Amino acid sequence: MPLVPPNIQNLVPYQPGRTADEIRREFGVSRVVKLASNENPLGPSPRAIERMTSVLDNVHYYPDGGTKLRSELAVRFRAKLDNVVVGSGSETIMSNIIRTFLCDDEEVLTAQGTFIGFYVLARSRGVKLVTVPLRDFRFDLEAIAARITGKTKIIYLANPNNPTGTIFTRDEFERFVPRVPPSTLVILDEAYFEYACENPDYPDSMRYRLDNVITLRTFSKAYGLAGVRIGYGLAHEALCDNVRKVKLSFEPSVLAEAAGLGALEDHEFLARTLDTNRRGKVQLANAFRELGLKAIPTEANFYLVVMGSESEAVQLFNDLLRRGVIVRPLAAFGLPDCLRITVGPEDQNRILISALKELLPVSA
Repeated sequence: MPLVPPNIQNLVPYQPGRTADEIRREFGVSRVVKLASNENPLGPSPRAIERMTSVLDNVHYYPDGGTKLRSELAVRFRAKLDNVVVGSGSETIMSNIIRTFLCDDEEVLTAQGTFIGFYVLARSRGVKLVTVPLRDFRFDLEAIAARITGKTKIIYLANPNNPTGTIFTRDEFERFVPRVPPSTLVILDEAYFEYACENPDYPDSMRYRLDNVITLRTFSKAYGLAGVRIGYGLAHEALCDNVRKVKLSFEPSVLAEAAGLGALEDHEFLARTLDTNRRGKVQLANAFRELGLKAIPTEANFYLVVMGSESEAVQLFNDLLRRGVIVRPLAAFGLPDCLRITVGPEDQNRILISALKELLPVSA
């Protein structure tokens, strides 16, 4: 009997994007623009920093499990405390959901070309992972509903989807939900909610309050707290109660909870973030069109750029690295001919556009 189970031995771990320091050392460039990981280019929320600073004298105490943040989120979403779970990023909550609800003979259902971290979590449990192709780079909810069986325990939907930036609509979601059995849990990953919620076609899951749907959101993106690791889930109290049974006792940290509370207060920072993203999307969309690049319309803070082949995508990725611009190749996501490019502020976008113009012929 092997010491390590085959489902773990066969896993390919999630590979984070290249860091600025790595690129400086490898290519000898002094200026690096990181547009690979969908981080907030404005940095963290100032009020989050203030809140973290205010609790530094208390870090010798164990955390309380995020009770203060849960309470604030319950008020914000007009829910009960028992409807909220918090953790070290939404991905940690996702991991706890996998541990809580999946048994060995059950199945997980999702799309191809979605968040690779979920694939890793599902495969680590050793269950069958069923995937359905994207349709026009969007979740095909009709096709996913058609693949539901008596063994389907969890369905994972990302809206907007990472790495495509696309959404499914309210009409599509409302047609889909009645086809999901009550015994099947839907994980609705809304990590990019703040960027998409202005779209009237976007189905904000908290408006539905469905008993078998757990909504996951994060402070990593719009609030600029990716390095702090803080996220939350909203669901029926029975779901949240069972997820809390398996979560780490002292998660999130004192600093992470304080950061989340500060970020929720920082309305000015969030407005500035969203305005920067709106203007950056227009700037990049115009440049991509001028260069003849196929960029998928996005509801998030990044673009999916589709190249002619995998080799073209790899070549452009490497050529940009040599110029100090980091983007994300997507072979690991099942989209080998694509790159994901984060929307930056105007100056960083100009650097990217300048590099692209050096590397690509301008479309006539």
